[in-house]
Amino acid sequence: MYTSRRINRARARAAAAPARRPPAAREPRRDGAMGGGKAKKVSATGRVIPKSTLKAKRGTTRSASSRYVTRNQALHRLQLKLGDFRRLCILKGIHPREPRRKHQGQGKTYYHVKDIAFLHHEPLLEKFRELRAYARKLKRAKAKQNYVALDRLRDNTPRYELSHLVLERYPTFKDALGDLDDPMAMCALFAVLPTVNRHDIAPEIVEKSERLSREFKSFCVRTHALRKVFISVKGIYYEAEIQGEKITWLEPHALAQTMPEDVDYRVMLTFLEFYHDLMSFVNFKLYKDAGLQYPPTLNEEMDDAAAGLAAVVHKLAKQADAANARALPANSEAARAVESRAQSLKEKLALIAEHQDEEEDDDEDAHMANDDDEDGGDEEMTPEQRECARLFDGLVFFINREVPRNMMVFIIKSFGGEVCWDGDGSPYDADDSRITHVVIDRPTKNMKLNPKVVYVQPQWVCDCANWRVLIPPKDYAPECEPPPHLSPFVGADDDGYTPEYAKTLLKLQEETRAIKNGVPMIKVLDDADAEMDEEAEAAAEEKRYRKELEAEIKGVSYSKSLEKKDEDEDEDEDEDESDDDASDDDASEDEDASDESSSEDENGDPKSRLTFDMALSEKDKIMRDQLAKGSDEEQMKKMSYMLLPRKKRELYKAMQIGIAKKEKRAAELTRLANEHKEKKRAAAEGEKEEPKSKKGKTTKAAKTKSKK
Repeated sequence: MYTSRRINRARARAAAAPARRPPAAREPRRDGAMGGGKAKKVSATGRVIPKSTLKAKRGTTRSASSRYVTRNQALHRLQLKLGDFRRLCILKGIHPREPRRKHQGQGKTYYHVKDIAFLHHEPLLEKFRELRAYARKLKRAKAKQNYVALDRLRDNTPRYELSHLVLERYPTFKDALGDLDDPMAMCALFAVLPTVNRHDIAPEIVEKSERLSREFKSFCVRTHALRKVFISVKGIYYEAEIQGEKITWLEPHALAQTMPEDVDYRVMLTFLEFYHDLMSFVNFKLYKDAGLQYPPTLNEEMDDAAAGLAAVVHKLAKQADAANARALPANSEAARAVESRAQSLKEKLALIAEHQDEEEDDDEDAHMANDDDEDGGDEEMTPEQRECARLFDGLVFFINREVPRNMMVFIIKSFGGEVCWDGDGSPYDADDSRITHVVIDRPTKNMKLNPKVVYVQPQWVCDCANWRVLIPPKDYAPECEPPPHLSPFVGADDDGYTPEYAKTLLKLQEETRAIKNGVPMIKVLDDADAEMDEEAEAAAEEKRYRKELEAEIKGVSYSKSLEKKDEDEDEDEDEDESDDDASDDDASEDEDASDESSSEDENGDPKSRLTFDMALSEKDKIMRDQLAKGSDEEQMKKMSYMLLPRKKRELYKAMQIGIAKKEKRAAELTRLANEHKEKKRAAAEGEKEEPKSKKGKTTKAAKTKSKK
């Protein structure tokens, strides 16, 4: 009935309306063309302006790809709650945007339209809706105290995987390695956090974080991939290099961690959920490419004793390689590689069987792994890996109980050393004769020290690892203030300033590398100077100028002075004392003649000393006065030192300081030895005189007693 009334009213309005006029003729186009349609914009030259170049209206955008939506609009489109939306954005790697014009207001969060459309096709979207419905059912069953339904719901909890997201966000393995900084830092953080129920930090999460972090660090130890270590207030910074990618992460100190309440742990746990899957894939790929078994085998006794990285036992994945060989195509490159590896393993097994008749399977596996390390390890290593592997080679470190063991084990084993400690699971005893260094961080007043062992602070291990050289441990002795702990992440000349201790370590590096390579230090210095050609040429010119200046000051030409010096040296070596006197007279006569000849110019007129002094600068006059002091040998030493390049001059100064310290130390030791001898001799003489004095005293006392 209501519809019929509307129809009747519409018919009445149509009958009462005036008749429509026919459409008027359309105006011609502005460009001169005939036809209907909207007029087009024409430029001054008569060309039609396309629509893409026209200015868009205010508040609108040119295309759909550059449009933005607010967060509430995105929630409405996806039919999600705010918590699920945040979780989905973290897992997919979608971030808010900052448009130039915020048409919906300044205090709102904007997302790209394409990003929201990207979330529409995500399979996790449906899983989140299932989890939300599951949470409602679980809550209802708890409220009704229906325990049968609760058990059934808990057994059928909806589960999902994030493997497709890892492949989607990281198409190549190199991309995953380049983005491994945050996953390692997050895993290292949650590995030391306590389990808190109110923040949903379960024991399984802490255990998994510790396991993944240990697996990655164990691979770094195996491949000697650790490059830098820096101890700060926040924690310990590590940097490893794997397949050309540098991975830097921060690991907290082994202390009781506080849980601040102003931190959103749900967001951190969402990141950690994705990082766990990423770390699992990365560790599997690294171990598989290295031919190792994944997950690595743990020594149960050492693991129970909290040995950490020392409990990991690396084994070759022989069985896995054989299975893969059967599954691969016969003509593929991977199958051929596996076959070649299996053939090499068979040959090594035959060699082992020739030398040893009876061995167990586990022993064979261990020998196989060791043979692979010894034979092919050095060949596959890069020069930097080889340098890191040989830094602490042959050294055994004993870790004292106050030193963080996990950090020391990771650093020392990465650079080729062995570690032991006092307690269960230690590979060496505390009093083992193979121990070369003791890492200690407490006073040693009441301790019995072993004179055959070097006692150092933990900083010594880190500095040696950063600079790739064994630093003299005297400055790192216990109860001594160590040198400044320089950050390896900042170069020596990055800030335009090089610390003094950095200069010392750089010189020590050059000397150590020269000794290892068998190159003398003179050649090293010459090579360093050859890099600075311009500076060397300027120094040579200045040297020639100074020598000519000195010769002109004395009134002798530079060439004649050199000839005279050579003649004097030859005469001093060959002739007798009598001949020496004669030669000295002749040399003096020659010198006078040379002075007379040099004091005259080409025209025979004597030179003006006043004019020459006026031509000298103040710096040259000071140098002339300094050179005039002392004997000829001292003058030549001063001249040679002043003409040296700056780098060699500093090196010579450092060498002289070292020589002076050694001489001072030798003189002090000599003095102490003489004093000790004098005391010993005086004590021996006193022992001889002591009986006589005692006898005299007793007789005197007896006389006084008898008188009384």
